[in-house]
This record gives sequence, structure tokens and C-alpha cells, in this order.
Amino acid sequence: MKRLILCAFWAFCMTTMVSAQKYVGGDISLLTKYETNGAQYYDLDGKAITNMLGFFKQQGLNSMRVRLFVDPSKSGDIAACQDLEYVKALGKRIKDAGFSLILDFHYSDTWADPGKQWTPDAWKSLADAQLYEKIYAYTKDCLQQMVAAGATPDFIQTGNEISYGMLWGTESAVGKNDTNRCYTNSSAANWNRFFTLLKKAGQACREVCPNAKIILHSERAGNTNVLTDYFDRMKSNSIDYDIIGLSYYPYHHGTLAKLETALNTLESKNYGKDIMIVETGYYYAWQTSDFGSEGADLSKTYPISPAGQQAFTKALVDMLNKHKSVKGLYWWWMEACENGLDWSTKRVSDGWYNASLFNDSNTSDVGYPAGKAMPAITELKNFLDGETGINTINREPLTSNHIWYTLDGRRLTGKPTMKGVYINNGKKVLVK
Repeated sequence: MKRLILCAFWAFCMTTMVSAQKYVGGDISLLTKYETNGAQYYDLDGKAITNMLGFFKQQGLNSMRVRLFVDPSKSGDIAACQDLEYVKALGKRIKDAGFSLILDFHYSDTWADPGKQWTPDAWKSLADAQLYEKIYAYTKDCLQQMVAAGATPDFIQTGNEISYGMLWGTESAVGKNDTNRCYTNSSAANWNRFFTLLKKAGQACREVCPNAKIILHSERAGNTNVLTDYFDRMKSNSIDYDIIGLSYYPYHHGTLAKLETALNTLESKNYGKDIMIVETGYYYAWQTSDFGSEGADLSKTYPISPAGQQAFTKALVDMLNKHKSVKGLYWWWMEACENGLDWSTKRVSDGWYNASLFNDSNTSDVGYPAGKAMPAITELKNFLDGETGINTINREPLTSNHIWYTLDGRRLTGKPTMKGVYINNGKKVLVK
């Protein structure tokens, strides 16, 4: 009887397309530059990693995130290098390796966050009406090029940490005049401008990538009142999106209990949206000034060490798995690794990021081998909590010789190049 049920189940799966329910991975936007400049990565056994995406797959991860700047050559920051050509190439690698992909539009030449939403240099002279059409045309063109490159995103962030709006204008102008920022007490005109920008960006997403999910990204996880005011406004103004994306850095946003309060509140509001933690991290060395009073208390529970980072990650995953609405977890800048780089000519950033999932230092001075994977990476897969990847069912035949799927139902752009088991023409196929 069991065999009959299993056979029927697999027969059903072979005639339908399935999609994964939960996603876990990280933002690896600098991976290409690290590799090009000669970063040396090692696995948990101390062996050199020659295929980073293969290593992430071995760790049970199934999704990756990449940011996109308009013209990062204007940024003045060596870590802001992700123009469209860079992102297309990295995005294709990610998709070919069988991961789902979040494309994170920054709509800026430089880092966009709650305190910096500067309009790209090439757009700064546009009036609002022109800017609405520009964000639509730019989003559409980028997505069309991503699709053509074999890097179709599965999730699209229309803005990065946009709690207070986006495309404010130039830094010097906004410093004198805050008319484009969106606070809880801002004018209706400010908010309506922001809503129009979101609608135009979302329109382009739906036209080019109708199967992709749109993420609205806020970093106000530590301020529930502001967070719910924001998403109340999105609901009342009929903003088209699918997923609430949150940044959660405990040293900025507070304890895990504080994050859980935010999650409980969002769930109680009945927005009808899934939630993803699209950015998180925790230090393994050199506690920084980012740690305020709450951070200092947190570090007593989770020491700033490789073991403490792992303990924090386990506690975070355990808490998130209590919330059925939370469908994604992404570690930010998890690929940071200056090990092996010539700091004078080949550095990738202007400093070490000691919340990476590798020892970012080029020495072992933190009591851990340089370039070696952190034990915290082994905890991330537990976010999937036994998920098979088979959750939602879309009626699409799997019986085509030129169409390939991963076992969790993600359609590939062609025949897979990575070793593993795939579905092709309604059958499991071992690719060696």
C-alpha cells in the first residue's frame, strides 16, 4: 500500500511543476570580484574550495541574492561594482547551479539604505513625471536583459531598505530639503510620489517576469510601529507585491525577542503576505561600535566568536521556524574573504567584514584559520525544517526533452552542468 501511494505521488509530481516553499542562502554580490582577485576559501575540513556555488549547495542552501546598482562607477566605493553586466553573469551562474535568485534593485549608483536613497547621476535632472517613466523603463530593460542572459530572477526587490522612500534626489539637495523623504508624518504628496515609483517598478516586473515574486524591503524590524505604518500604507494604496522583506541585524535592531515581536505583529495584521529575512548577520570577531546597549547584552548570550556566531544562527533559525509565514532567510555578505588577496592592489572592500561565513581576515589572528568556512553555515539548512521543496503545484507538464528541473521544482535554463539528480522528460536523470 505504501509503495502504491509513493508511486502515485511521484506520478503526480512528474506531470506537474512544483516550487519550493522555503528558501535559504545569502547575498553573494561580491563573489565574482573575490574570485577574480584571488581570494582563497576553505571548507569546514580545511580543504580548498574550487567551486563556491557547489560548496553552498553541499551546505543545503537553495537560494542566492545579488544587488544591482545603476552606474556604480559613480559611487567611489570599490565594493560597489555590481552593474548590469556583472549581475547578469553572476545571476546566470547562480541559476545554472540550480539556485533561485533574488535580484535586489538599489535604484542608485551607490549603497541605498534608510539614510541614503540618492538618485542616480544620470537621472538627477528628471522631473517626477519623467522619473516615473524612467524607473519603469530601466526596470523593464534590466529584467529583459537578465532573462535573455539566462538569469531570470525568481524574486525581485523593487528597492533596497526603502522604509523612507527612494530616489530622493542628489545628496546635496536632499541635505537642504527633505521634500522627497517618507516619514510617518510626511505629507501625502511625499507618499504618493513613492507609491507611484513602486507601482511603475512593479508594473515592469509583472510584464517581464510574471512568475517572479516582488519583495518590498524594510529594515525597521526593531521599530514595530514604523514597520506596520509602512505596510498599512502599502495595503491602503494597493501596492502590488508578494513578500515582506526584512533586514535584521541584532546589533542594530535588538534581540531575537524583538524580531519575534515584529513577526507576530506583521502576522496579526493580516496583510496576506509571506515574510523573508533578506538580510541578517552576526559577528564572529572584533565586536564593533555597531553594538549598542542591546548588542552588548546580546554578546553575553552569543559571544563574539565562531562558536557564538553559530549559536546565534541556530537560535535565529529555531525562532523563525515557529513562524509559518517566514519563507526565506538570507545571510548578508556571507562570501566576504580577503584571505589570499594583495591588499595593496587586489582588495575587494575597504575593510574586513567580521560577520562573514568565512574568516574574512588574511591571518589566523582570531584563533580560526584564514579563509575557512565558519561553523554557522551548517545551521542555515535547518531553516528548511524538513521541507521537501514540494509545496505549491502549478499545472505545467514536465515532459519535454529540452526542459530540466531540480528535484525541488526549479526550472533550469538548459541542461544542468552540476552533478546531481534532475527531472527531464518526466523522469529522474543522474547527471555525472
